[in-house]
Amino acid sequence: MGRADERRARQRGGRRAAPRNRTSEQAEPEITAEGGTTTVVESPAAEAAEAAEGATRAERRRAAAKKPGKPGKPGNGAPGKPAKGRIRRLFTWKKMLGAFFTVCLLGIGGFIALYMMVSVPEGNALAQTQSNVYKYSDGSVLARKGTVNREIVDLTKVPKDVQHTFVAAENKTFYSDSGIDLRGMARGLYNTARGRGTQGGSTITQQYVKNYYLSQDQTVTRKLKELVISLKVDREKTKDEILAGYINTSYYGRGAYGIQAAAQAYYGVDAEKLSVQQGAYLAALLQAPSQYDWAVAGPVGKKLVKARWNYVLDNMVGQNWLDKTKRDAMKFPIPKAPKAASGLEGQKGYLVELANTQLENQLMKSQGISRSEAEAQVVDQGWTITLNIDPKRQAKLEAAVKNQLTSKLDGKKRKVDNNVQAGAVSVDPKTGKILALYGGVDYYKHYTNNATRADYQPASTFKPIILASALDRDAKTQDGKDINANTIYDGTSGRAVKGSDIAFSPPNEDDADYGNITVQTAMNKSVNSVFAQMGVDVGMKNVLKTADDLGLDTESLQAVPAMTLGSMGASPLEMASVYATLDNHGQKVTPTILASAEKTGRKVDLPDPIGEQVISREAADQVTSVLTGVVDDGTAKVSVAQNPLRKGQQVAGKTGTSDSNKSAWFTGYTPDLVTSVGLFGEAKKNGAQVSLTGATGLISGTGRINGGGYPAQIWAAYTFGVTKKAKFDLDTKLGAAVKPSETPTPSLTPSETPSETPSSTPTKSATPSQTPSQTPSSTPTKSPSPTTSAPSTPAESPTDGTTDNPLDPANEQ
Repeated sequence: MGRADERRARQRGGRRAAPRNRTSEQAEPEITAEGGTTTVVESPAAEAAEAAEGATRAERRRAAAKKPGKPGKPGNGAPGKPAKGRIRRLFTWKKMLGAFFTVCLLGIGGFIALYMMVSVPEGNALAQTQSNVYKYSDGSVLARKGTVNREIVDLTKVPKDVQHTFVAAENKTFYSDSGIDLRGMARGLYNTARGRGTQGGSTITQQYVKNYYLSQDQTVTRKLKELVISLKVDREKTKDEILAGYINTSYYGRGAYGIQAAAQAYYGVDAEKLSVQQGAYLAALLQAPSQYDWAVAGPVGKKLVKARWNYVLDNMVGQNWLDKTKRDAMKFPIPKAPKAASGLEGQKGYLVELANTQLENQLMKSQGISRSEAEAQVVDQGWTITLNIDPKRQAKLEAAVKNQLTSKLDGKKRKVDNNVQAGAVSVDPKTGKILALYGGVDYYKHYTNNATRADYQPASTFKPIILASALDRDAKTQDGKDINANTIYDGTSGRAVKGSDIAFSPPNEDDADYGNITVQTAMNKSVNSVFAQMGVDVGMKNVLKTADDLGLDTESLQAVPAMTLGSMGASPLEMASVYATLDNHGQKVTPTILASAEKTGRKVDLPDPIGEQVISREAADQVTSVLTGVVDDGTAKVSVAQNPLRKGQQVAGKTGTSDSNKSAWFTGYTPDLVTSVGLFGEAKKNGAQVSLTGATGLISGTGRINGGGYPAQIWAAYTFGVTKKAKFDLDTKLGAAVKPSETPTPSLTPSETPSETPSSTPTKSATPSQTPSQTPSSTPTKSPSPTTSAPSTPAESPTDGTTDNPLDPANEQ
């Protein structure tokens, strides 16, 4: 049978003809040749099919069912071939292809309908920009911020090379694309639908549409509208008009909307005077304005913005918009120091800045959005933000700083007085609320918030963290003795730390030797050699973990012995968090300035500042007990314990003075209030870290500014003015706050390896140290009561090992 005959047979019988080589019981057609004519004698199955040709459809099916099948398989249909099942008949390739084209046609039809229905709206960016209202905890208005710093400039006023920096940064195909990125848009829609934030890509046209015509809402509906409007805008406007709209509506940080405001905010020039290097920086800023602002960016932020800046310029070379030789010669253009917006004078700007930052952090966490997107949702967007700041306590803190420090500074008489910066944070340890904050002399005069900056060493205020880690982990000394307040350590100055792979021999203040002393005495006198050994005994990685648990940012820190002297950077806000957690019996406290944040139809859910138990109550309470000794018998005795305003108030705290006297600290607490005060030496001219020594001209001897001096005096003047007499509820029998339960057992010379070994050498060249006031076995000589003219406190060692008379009250920290 030929192929044509097979087809006819299938059409007549509804089944494929049997293969030629099948040897089943079915008969093969007979072929005879007579007179040159070939006659095909068909099989019975074919004859049956022909007989049924004129029958009805039902009769055809019955006739087909009667055709002989494979032996043992009745009803199989065509000989040797199984019948199609229902699923196979349903999902034929023709039907599947038809369904695919149907879906495509429906999608195209739906898009056409959407395209016809969605029109390009009137621009509403300016209408949506509103004032934010910030309130104190009592509901009174702290500040209103809403004046939009924007000046629209024509694209012809922007140098062509600067225009190219934005295209190179955001959308290299801008001049040739249709205004949308389908792949990036699909990814963005998918991520939005899955609740993953805005992880898709957008063209310059799409970003302009989002900024000018739509909102910042992360919804599928908004993204579909963005897609349609972008296509229409790309057809209706020229590329230059779109680019002009984009660079004039984008937010660059520092309250600057548009390239003209940004050029003035960062470089003090008009947009038409921008260089390619400056333009590349502004283009790089759009990815994360606050993080990439050079004036406030940390080391990571500066590294990232430089990488982004290089990326922009390299793309320009790749697009033949910039000569490679010129590009290689370009240097990063450091922006000018920022100027604060009006209405944020005094401490207001610092409070508003922290409130905005914490709100942005929460939006980033809850919505999975970027920093720049969070800023766009917060800055001048009509929020009513209530802060935890108590106006009465805020006024008390500001008055304390003025009366105890800034009123004594005279930059005309002493240049060093121009370099003194103060920062402070006050926290309720039971709620985590930030009740008062001091960020600097004035937000207009000093943009950096001293309360949140983390670039100065906390020095000996880090020592309680080492003790907390030892107590929480039931650590032992090198000779197997339990570490607690009564444990005896060798306080010899410059003694080599035992059990460390890294050689470390920190001197004590004035190179004083204490011999065998208790941990309590070592904390009172800030003996470096004791806590360096204790850190190794506990394991530096364990100490680092405890610091992180208590509230210190340890992400970039190395677990090395030098860390025991507080050689890392920390802010007053971080140290307040650490000590608040100790005050709260080991339950984590994350200070927050936000009480509520809401706008029309929206209220942000804020996290609970009180977290889980991070160290045991017994460990936290014993540290608190030990720290009462620092106040009553140690480096804070004169400024705090003997302060006439104290009136029996129980206090725990720790002083600290950092490398080369660049910072001085006192972080202390009562049962219901924690306050951290830091003084920082910052060169007025260039912001470099410099010594505080000699400031005010009222310190005798070397004039060194110690933690037990002005920082402790500010703390006492503020705290004793806003708290009432109370006692700590401590679950411990050790430490200065209670009587020791047993005679301390001396810890002999270390003889075994600590549990952790540092992985690298210390990065600080200067060795921190602290000064004892007298021999370890006696009480420090009582110093005169403090006066308004010259602070007088027990001595404690700075981290540079500077030697001063340990008996001179002016040298105490």
